[in-house]
Amino acid sequence: MALFEARDLHLRFVDRVVLENVSLAFEAGQLSGIMGPNGAGKTTCFNVLTGRYKPDRGQVLWDGQDITGRSPQAIARLGIARSFQLMNLFDEFTVFENIAIALPQTRARARNIMAQAYADPALVDEAHAILRRVGLESRADDPAKSLPYGARRALEIGVALACRPKLLFLDEPTAGLGSDGRARLADLILKLKGSITIVIIEHDMEFLFSLADQISVIHWGQVIAKGTPAALKANPWVEASNLGRLN
Repeated sequence: MALFEARDLHLRFVDRVVLENVSLAFEAGQLSGIMGPNGAGKTTCFNVLTGRYKPDRGQVLWDGQDITGRSPQAIARLGIARSFQLMNLFDEFTVFENIAIALPQTRARARNIMAQAYADPALVDEAHAILRRVGLESRADDPAKSLPYGARRALEIGVALACRPKLLFLDEPTAGLGSDGRARLADLILKLKGSITIVIIEHDMEFLFSLADQISVIHWGQVIAKGTPAALKANPWVEASNLGRLN
């Protein structure tokens, strides 16, 4: 049984069908991808999977449990974290503080959470361990706003990891990155691969093909193909959609 599954999702915005009979399955421990051109329905699908939109019909299952229509907060509490195309960081806080306030023990404290995070050696150690994982420990005391764009992407992933998720959704993580930034991000994701279940939505085919175990291709609001990167390169539907043309 898949750790996370979508069955026959359908969503209409007024008179426009944006998702039609979309079924997806993400296995525990794997890195799965959702690929497609701009406007194909990828982000809308992500928003349904993570609770921002409720489907008109269909089911979303977490470890066999129906979670269709639950709020993003309720889904996050199950152990599902998500990064966004537009980053959600506290720019006036330090890199360390962005991680520390995302830790479950910190968020459970109603008052003076930042002071308590600095005062608790266990929380400090955990925050620094996460910063090491994402390659930012040397910048722990820097304001988040001072980080270059690629490092901000890494910090956002660190914030998601601080929530101790079982499943990490990454929404267009290469958006705005140059070739060097994409390479560094790929290295980071490869280091995380296997230690956590990851699902990446991405239009950068080469980036996703180099990382994913399995990929689902969404076009026109439908899943038109599924398989390994090698299989999809030869898939006629993918080729016809101009999605399989890699150098």
